[in-house]
Amino acid sequence: MKPDFKFKFRRRKKLTSLLGLALDGRRLDGVVLKLVNGAPAGQQSFSAGLALDPLTAAPELVAREIRNHLDAAGIRERHCVFGVPLKWVLTMQTELPALPAADAASLLQLEVERGFHADVATLQLSTSRSPLAGGKTNVLIAGIPGTHLARLEQVLAAAKLKPVSFALGLAALQPAGQPLAARFDSGLALAIGESQVGLLVAANGGVVALRSLEGAVTDEGSQRVLNTELVSREVRITLGQLPGELRDTVKRIRIFGPQPLARQLADALETRGSTLGVQVEVCSAPASAGASGPMAPGVSSSPAFSLAAEALLGQAPAFEFLPPKPGLIEQFVTKYSSGRLRTIGAIGAGVGLLLALVFGYQQITLWRLQTQWAAMANKVGELAQVQGQIRQYRSWYDGSFANLGILRQLTLAFPEDGSVTAKSIEIRDGSTVTCSGTARDYAALLGMQAKLRTAAGITDVKLEQVRGKAPMQFVFGFKFNHGAAHEN
Repeated sequence: MKPDFKFKFRRRKKLTSLLGLALDGRRLDGVVLKLVNGAPAGQQSFSAGLALDPLTAAPELVAREIRNHLDAAGIRERHCVFGVPLKWVLTMQTELPALPAADAASLLQLEVERGFHADVATLQLSTSRSPLAGGKTNVLIAGIPGTHLARLEQVLAAAKLKPVSFALGLAALQPAGQPLAARFDSGLALAIGESQVGLLVAANGGVVALRSLEGAVTDEGSQRVLNTELVSREVRITLGQLPGELRDTVKRIRIFGPQPLARQLADALETRGSTLGVQVEVCSAPASAGASGPMAPGVSSSPAFSLAAEALLGQAPAFEFLPPKPGLIEQFVTKYSSGRLRTIGAIGAGVGLLLALVFGYQQITLWRLQTQWAAMANKVGELAQVQGQIRQYRSWYDGSFANLGILRQLTLAFPEDGSVTAKSIEIRDGSTVTCSGTARDYAALLGMQAKLRTAAGITDVKLEQVRGKAPMQFVFGFKFNHGAAHEN
C-alpha cells in the first residue's frame, strides 16, 4: 500500500555535456561531448596510461592519478559514463522455451544459479534477449563482480566524478541513432584493444555472444603485433557455437581499432570470407550518428566517445552495470546515523513520554476489560468446546468429498503413458495442493501443467522447483476452488 503523503523532489535536468571514460587494461581514454543543435560535439579528449591498477591499488591514489590526467587535459566535467573492461565480464547463454512470464523468470533464475561458477548474489547482472522461432528466446546474461564495481565507484568519487552509467564500450560501437533492437539486428564486431580483442555477435535485436580474446595483441619491442590466426580461429569457434538460425543472420564483420592493425585483421578475415560467409569492413567513421565537431583521429570511433554520445542522445546501453542507488529512507539513515542526534534524541524522549502515557491509559482499559471477561469466561469455554467438536467431526459429514475431487482432477491431468509421475501429494486447508514427482522431459511436464490449468476449479498453477534433465524431478503447486469445480 502506498502512503497517502508525497514528497516533492527536484527533477534532475537532462545532461547536455558528459565525460566518456573507457578503461582498456591500463590505458584510460576520455572525451568530453556537448550537445550542439541536438548532436554530440567533441570538446576535449585525452588518452593516458595508468601506473596504478584500479582494482588493487589504493582508491585515493588511483583517483589522484586520474584527476591529474583530467586537469592536464583541462577537463572540468563531473558527470561521466564509464566503459568497464570486457575482461571483467562473466557471461553465460541459455535458451528459454515459450512459457508464461512467471515460469520463464523462475527457469531463468535456475539457469543463472547453475551457469555461473561465482555466487550470483555477488554479481551485478544484465541481460540481452533475442527472439527465436517457435516463441523461444535466446538470453545472454553478463555479470560483473560487485567488488569490482564498488572499487570503481570509490575511485571515481575520490576523483570528484559522478558516474551515470557503467556500460560496455564494445556494445556502444555499434551504429547508434536508432532503437536498441535495430542497432543489434545482425553482425559481428571486433574491437582491437591494448592487449586483447573484444568480440561481440548481435542477432535478432540482441547480443548473442560476448568474449574477450586475451593475448591477441602483444608488444614486440616498440611494435604492437596482432595474432590474426588466433582471432580468426576464435571467430569461427564463436559462430559455430551459435544456434543455426542466429548464425545464419550474421553476414557482416565490423572491425574497430587502430587502422594498421584493423586493416591487417580485415585482410586475414577476408581471405577466409568464403568459409565464414561474411563481409568484412574496417570502421573509421564516427560510430554515433549525428556526431559533429573536430576530433582527433580515432577518437570519434573510440568506446569513450560512443558511450558518451549514446548517453547524451538518450539511448539505453545494451548492458547496464551501475549498481542501484539506495532509497530515500536508506539515505536518511546513512546521513544522520552519526553524533548529530542530540536534538533528535530530545524529541524522541518527549515522544517516548507521550507514548508511556498512552500505554498507561491502555493498561487501565485492559484491566477493566479483563474484569468483564472473568465474568463470562466459563460460558465462553463451553461454547469453544462445542465449536471444537464441530470442527473435528465436520469432515465426516461432508458429502462433497473435497479431497477426492482434488485427486480426481490431478489424476486426469497426468498423461497415461507414464511420462510424468507423482511421488507425493500434500493438501492443506482443503484447497492448497503441493505435488512432487518425476518427468521424462521438460516438454512432458509442461504438457501436464497446461492440461491441469484447464481443469475445473484449478487456479494458480506454479512450478516451484526443477532438478535434473532426463528424467527431471519437479515440485509444483496450485489452488483448488470447490465452488468452481461443482459449477462446471
